[in-house]
Amino acid sequence: MSAVAETLSPAPPPAPVEPWRRRLLRQLLYGRDTNRAAKARARVGLAIIVFALVYSVIAVRLMMFAAVADGRIAHRVVSGDAIGTARPDILDRNGEVLATDVRVPSLYAEPRRLIEPDGVYEVLTAALPDINAKELRERLSSRRGFVWLKRDITPEQQREIYRQGMPGIGFLNENKRDYPNGAEVSHLLGRVDTDNQGIAGIEKWLDNQGLNALHMAGLATDRLQTPVQLALDLRVQHALRDELVKAREKFHTIAAAGLVLNVRTGEIVAMVSEPDYDPNIPHDPHDLSLINRLTTGVYEMGSTFKAFTVAMALDSGKVTLKSSFDAHNPMHYGKFDIHDFEPMQRSLTVPEIFTYSSNIGAAHIAMAMGIDAHKAFLKKMGQLDRLRTELPESAEPIVPKRWGELNTITIAFGHGLSVAPLQAVMGVAALMNGGILLPPTFMKRSEAEAQALGSRVIKPETSLMMRYLMRLNVEKGTAAKADVPGYYIGGKTGTADKVVFGRYSKTKVLTDFMAVLPADHPQYLLLIMLDEPHATPETHGFTTSGWNAVPTGGAVVARIAPLLGIEPRLDLPPADQLILASMKESR
Repeated sequence: MSAVAETLSPAPPPAPVEPWRRRLLRQLLYGRDTNRAAKARARVGLAIIVFALVYSVIAVRLMMFAAVADGRIAHRVVSGDAIGTARPDILDRNGEVLATDVRVPSLYAEPRRLIEPDGVYEVLTAALPDINAKELRERLSSRRGFVWLKRDITPEQQREIYRQGMPGIGFLNENKRDYPNGAEVSHLLGRVDTDNQGIAGIEKWLDNQGLNALHMAGLATDRLQTPVQLALDLRVQHALRDELVKAREKFHTIAAAGLVLNVRTGEIVAMVSEPDYDPNIPHDPHDLSLINRLTTGVYEMGSTFKAFTVAMALDSGKVTLKSSFDAHNPMHYGKFDIHDFEPMQRSLTVPEIFTYSSNIGAAHIAMAMGIDAHKAFLKKMGQLDRLRTELPESAEPIVPKRWGELNTITIAFGHGLSVAPLQAVMGVAALMNGGILLPPTFMKRSEAEAQALGSRVIKPETSLMMRYLMRLNVEKGTAAKADVPGYYIGGKTGTADKVVFGRYSKTKVLTDFMAVLPADHPQYLLLIMLDEPHATPETHGFTTSGWNAVPTGGAVVARIAPLLGIEPRLDLPPADQLILASMKESR
């Protein structure tokens, strides 16, 4: 019976079939014959090793932070106060140091750790007589974890305070920017704030180029930064500044400025704006007398703009050097009369208009070309748009909103359009270097690099004619007082009445002078600008450019030409025999 029952009992159900995906995953994770318990122990051991490595790295980093002098990193995290960080050295083109970092001690406190704040206050006020006593007491009485007490103290002050052994008082060695040449290159270099961050000039440009990001990443250390080399020549800078300081004293000007530009590369070799400041000494950043007049200021440049007017006409082919324009009488336009400073009362050729600096002649030339052509030419020469360089400080030109005939008439001789002086220099440099407009730069640049960035704005033969006119103006025109023997200087003068309370002043002028050297094969362009020069017995009561900016330019050329490697050449023929002859040969 039992055997029959066993025979009739149902068979056990078959084992469920494992899906193939789960089977594949199990084999990949554990293998075919691997013991799962052993596998789990191995994974736990691996996790322990990984966590041990991670914590070891953290421990090592903490030890490194603790080893940093004065616990700098820890204090920065606790307090959030900025610390003077490292910056690269700035060098001139010959390797002379213009800006560098020095290590200085700074005093801080941890108010929570102070035992006797009143006693600390007495010691510190005695050791630091120039410290703000009220501010010191407030900081010592706070409950913050970290406060600065005084940045940049002397080693003697540090030793005196250290000997007192006061808990909660400590020192941090910070980077402080030092400018070995003082005010000599101040407007170009700019300056930094208390935390060694750039706030003006090339210093600010450096931060904008990624130096701040390197600081945040902890990579901007003294050992990781390559010096920044500028195009500036400190020797030329010194000579230019020295002569401008003399000119300010001699002509009692409110300001003076100067610039030396390599016309082949666009490099700015020297730039001075007087009055300047010592970046080692804090000063009021809102003092308008200390602005960089060459990039931040905009001015009506006077008759130097006649170079653009004449170049426009010659480049069009409608006007030649033999063309003449009527200058018998003043030019009338509505209620305005256009006069010449020294009226010739006859028709003038183009070279005569340039050398006599005839306002009437320049106005007739511009009107003959037309308003649209005049405006288009100045825009092509970069005079109607803001000029951008490495310096963050730049000004936008003041351009007439509605450009009509009267605007063209006045702008033709340098009134009615205000530009940054560096902007005007850039344009005139293109007239001298063969017709290529090059963006100015404060960094070193080769001729090949410059040519790749430049754009042709006038024909080479137009540039040759403009060089002839510039030299002719020194030989027999308004720039005769700049003729330094041996350097074949060419130049154009400018005198502009200043606008005071919306009207042109009859007594206050801005004078400027642009000189190219040598005129037959230009290498450098010099700008001299004097703001409100006064007459002297030597100038016979005159305040025009030929009596102040021009002789100043000649004195500068005599000093800087040897420094720039320009060898004197004596007994050269006049411009019509040297420059114009080369133009005829090229044809």
